[in-house]
Order: sequence, then C-alpha cells, then structure tokens
Amino acid sequence: MTATSTQPVRPQNTAAQMPEVPLTTEGYSVLHQMMRFRWTAWRALPEAKRNEIAEEFGAALGEMEKNKDGQSALFSLIGHKGDLMLVHFRKSFADLNQAELKVAGLRLSEYLEPTSSYLSIIELGLYDSTLKIYKELTDQGIQPHSDQWKAEIECKLDRHREAMHPRLFPEIPPNRYICFYPMDRRRGEDKNWYTLPIEERARQMSDHGLVGRRYAGEVKQIITGSIGFDDWEWGVDLFADDPLVFKKLIYEMRFDHVSAVYALFGQFYVGVRCPAAGLEKLLSGELPK
Repeated sequence: MTATSTQPVRPQNTAAQMPEVPLTTEGYSVLHQMMRFRWTAWRALPEAKRNEIAEEFGAALGEMEKNKDGQSALFSLIGHKGDLMLVHFRKSFADLNQAELKVAGLRLSEYLEPTSSYLSIIELGLYDSTLKIYKELTDQGIQPHSDQWKAEIECKLDRHREAMHPRLFPEIPPNRYICFYPMDRRRGEDKNWYTLPIEERARQMSDHGLVGRRYAGEVKQIITGSIGFDDWEWGVDLFADDPLVFKKLIYEMRFDHVSAVYALFGQFYVGVRCPAAGLEKLLSGELPK
C-alpha cells in the first residue's frame, strides 16, 4: 500500500494559476574539470623536459587566470577522486569549450587523465521577486505565457541582471580552499519538491538562505544551475581560507527544512588553490604556500 503524503501540493486547476516555475537570471557559464595526474610517467621524464612542459602550462594558466571575459583557476584536490581540478568561468559554452581545448592542446595534458567534469551556469533564483512579479502582472489582467506576459517578464529580468551583474559575472574568489558539490531537489513518491506550491517553495528557500547569510564573512558561495546540462540540478562552489567552515555551514544547513527533507547531494570535491606561479612547485610534489 502506498503511504499517503501530508505535504502541501499545488491545486489541480493549474490552468487558472500563476506559473509554478520561479524566475532566474544567469551569468557566467562554468566548467569544472577533475583530473588524475600520471605521476609515474611524469617523474620518468628528464628534469629539463618537465621544466619545459610545466613552464608552457604555467604560462597558459597565467593567461587564463587574468582573462577579462571569465577566469580559470587550478586547485590541488585532496583525496582519491582526483589530483587536480580546473574551474573555468566564461561568457558562453563555446568559450568553455575553447578553454577545454586549450588545456587539451598543452603538452601537460598527456599526463592528465580526466576523472569527472561538471557543466553549469551561474544562476540567481528569484523566488520572492517571482511571486511579486507574477501577482503584479495577473492583477493587471495579463494572461500568463502570452506575448505581453513574456515581454514584461523579460523587461523586469533585464533590470535585475543589470543590478546583479557583479554576482552573475564574478571573479573566481581568491580564497585558499574550494569545496564543490552537485545537488538535486527530491522528486520521490512521498516527498517531491516540484509538487509544492510556489509560495511554499519561496518560503522554504527564504528560510534556507538565512543560514548561508550567517556565514557571509567567512565563505563565498556561488550557485550554478545545471538542469539540462549535467546529471544533477545545481552545482555549489564554496570558497574559504579555513576549510572547517565548509563543514560547519553544510552541517547547519542539513537541519534546515528544505535540506533535511528535499536535498540530495553528489560527490564532494575539496581542493587547495594553486596559482600559475606555483605550478612548477606543485608538479615537483610540493604544494605552493
């Protein structure tokens, strides 16, 4: 017998309702590349050859770190899931592909074995603004999904994009540590995030956001959307100078209702920043300070 769910669900006469999908604004396209380094083959090379290859890669990475249309950053991963992680911020997916091809064309790539990757786009969810905008337009008698509705929505989103430009197109934070993980909202038979009314989802997300804001001075968080792009629905990047804050923040969020009931998490990747200037030291087996 199937258990009866007690969660609120959206009314069945959805044709007469406001749209259930929250509005979002998007910024940089983002690619995470996780790789294993072939240390044995690397160490078998003559020292002069290693230095030459490292210098080439370091010069390319240095250029990508300073790219005005979206940066790249290299991290030394901790644990068995890989040795290195490259994070690229770019204006488009085509630019991401170009960054990927640039890395593949460097001689160091012969010693890099991909273990995973993640494709997404920086996303700001607008639950509170969505409800206000939808109500304003319906109060004006504008039919949802009509051409006028779409034009009004786009006009309001344009203003939001302009106001939020620094958050949509940020520099990669310079902090020493990164924690990246993908996540989903539960879509099970008993608990399904997407069957909750938009008002209830907005309320829960507002409460959820209060937890993160308490850590604003200790950690920088960048949320990326990946529905239709990768295997999970969102990616989360946390940047901090003390990795302990990752544990504290994520642990506290687990007690928040939206995470406790509806969140599903993928693998976590934690790494230490390695600037281009420290690449040679990293490839000699010593993490630059």
